[in-house]
Amino acid sequence: MPSVLIIDDNPSIAMALDVLLSLHDISSFSAQSPEQGLALLEQHAIDLVIQDMNFTEDTTSGEEGVALFKKIRAQHPDLPVILLTAWTHLDAAVDLIKAGAADYLAKPWHDQRLVASVKNLIELGQVNRALQHRVQRERKQKRELETKYDLRNFVWQDPATERVLGMACQVAKSDVSILITGPNGAGKERIAEIVQANSKVKDGPFVVLNCGAIPAELIEAELFGAEAGAYTGATKAREGKFEAADGGTLFLDEIGNLPLAGQIKLLRVLETGRFERLGSNKERQVKVRVMSATNADLSAMIKAGQFREDLFYRLNVIQLSLPALADRPDDILPLAKAFLEDGKSLSATAQASLLAHAWPGNVRELKNVMQRACLLSGTDEIKAEDLGLPIAHTATNTAVSGDAEPDREAIEQALNKARGVVAQAAADLGLSRQALYRRMERLNISRS
Repeated sequence: MPSVLIIDDNPSIAMALDVLLSLHDISSFSAQSPEQGLALLEQHAIDLVIQDMNFTEDTTSGEEGVALFKKIRAQHPDLPVILLTAWTHLDAAVDLIKAGAADYLAKPWHDQRLVASVKNLIELGQVNRALQHRVQRERKQKRELETKYDLRNFVWQDPATERVLGMACQVAKSDVSILITGPNGAGKERIAEIVQANSKVKDGPFVVLNCGAIPAELIEAELFGAEAGAYTGATKAREGKFEAADGGTLFLDEIGNLPLAGQIKLLRVLETGRFERLGSNKERQVKVRVMSATNADLSAMIKAGQFREDLFYRLNVIQLSLPALADRPDDILPLAKAFLEDGKSLSATAQASLLAHAWPGNVRELKNVMQRACLLSGTDEIKAEDLGLPIAHTATNTAVSGDAEPDREAIEQALNKARGVVAQAAADLGLSRQALYRRMERLNISRS
C-alpha cells in the first residue's frame, strides 16, 4: 500500500486527509512541524509528501513552507511533493513548481482533484523508480561485461544489444560453431571479433571471407587454396583461408551465398578438419574455429534446395541474432557520437533527427551519415540539416520548443477535463507543469 506523509500544523487537516486517502487504499503518516516531518521521512518509506506552507500562527508568507520544501528536495530529490495552503500566491506556486514541486493545491481542497493528483503522482513515482532500477541494473551489467571481457571498444547502450554481447562472451571459449544472423550493416563482424578476442584461440589469426564477394568458380580456391595450374590464371600455388586461419578463427560472412559444391567441401572440413587444395590430392589438416554470418533466411533456402540442411546444423550450434539498428534505438546516439570527429558535437535537433530516422542501412549507414556531416558542417556543432536525412514528421514537444501556444479556451478545457489536476492538464496540452502555470498566470486563469 502506498504511503503519504502529511506535514501540517493543524491536526484536523491531517485527520481529514488521512480519512480521505484511506478510502482510496492509501496509508498516511502525519507531522505537525517541519522537524517532525523530516524525521518521519528518514524512518519510513514514503511515496509522496503533502505539506503546508505556513506553520506559525498568523504567518501567511509561505517562507516556512519554502524552506521545508527545499530541505525535502535536497534530501529526497525524487520524492513528489504537493504544496497545500490557504494563502494562494500564484507567483510563489510557479517558482516552487520550477524548483520541482509536483503540484500546488489551495485550501479548502477539492477531494476528487486532490486524490487524482496523489494517485497520478504515486503511480508516476513507481514508474520512475522501476525505470531507475532498470537503468541501474543495465549499467551494472554493462560495467561487468566491460570489466570481464575484451569488447574491442564496442559501443552500445541498448539492452537488446547487451543480450547478444552477453551470449557472445559466454560461448566464446567453447569450440562450437557460431552463426550470427542480422541485416546488412548491423555489426555482425564486430560480434565475431568479440567472440575471437575472448576465445581460447584469441592469440591466433582472425581471417574473414565474404562469400558474397567471391565469384562462385573461385570460392573453393579461396577457402581451401589451389595448386599452380589448378585453374586458368593460377600461375603459382596459394594457400586458402582455412590454412591462413589455422590455430585461430575463420569468419565466413554472407554464408548463404556459398555455392552447393563449396557447401559440401565446407561440411567435410567442419567434420574432420581435413581438406585438399584445388588441383591437389594431398590432404591437409587444420584446427580452425569457424564462425559464419548471414542476412538470409537459411531455413527458407533449405526448403528451396539452395542450402544444405546438414551444413546448417553444423554452422548453427549457437546462433546470435543481432537486431537491426531501428530495433535497438538506445544504440543510435552513442554510436553517432562515437563516429564524430574530435571537437564535434550534436545539436538537439540533430539528435532528434537521428532518433526519428528508420536506418535501413543500419550501423553502416549511420557511420556514413556522421562522416559526411563532419565534413560538410561549417561549425563544431552538427545540426539536423547537416545530416542530410529525410525530414521526419514527428510531434513537437511544446514544453521544450515553446512553439505551441494554447489559448484560454484550450487551457480551461484541459483543466476541466483533468478535474483541476494541473499535471494531467499539462500532459494533455503537451506542456510541462511549469509552462502551464506560466500561461495560467499570464491569462489570469483560476484553477477552480
